[in-house]
Amino acid sequence: MKKSRRKFSAIFKATVSIEALKEHKTLTELASQFEIHPNQISKWKREFLDNASLAFDGSPSSGDDSDKVDIKELYSQIGQLKVENDFLKKNLKRTGL
Repeated sequence: MKKSRRKFSAIFKATVSIEALKEHKTLTELASQFEIHPNQISKWKREFLDNASLAFDGSPSSGDDSDKVDIKELYSQIGQLKVENDFLKKNLKRTGL
């Protein structure tokens, strides 16, 4: 039976990386505490340090692209809804309701 691959959140990875940076415990102790391989902790720690400068780059964005809005798409939807609304008004007048 195949075991599914575990996925870790960014918060979990950051927590483990920060604990590794504190150096209060060895990688082996952290690995047993968080139930992951010591090599994975080393990798996350290295990635954390490589990307630490991004925390101070001055941009207010959180890296979440879901808040970005496509204006052309919205105008297209408005146009489509206007056409449908006009069509329904015209047909409503025909039926006399």
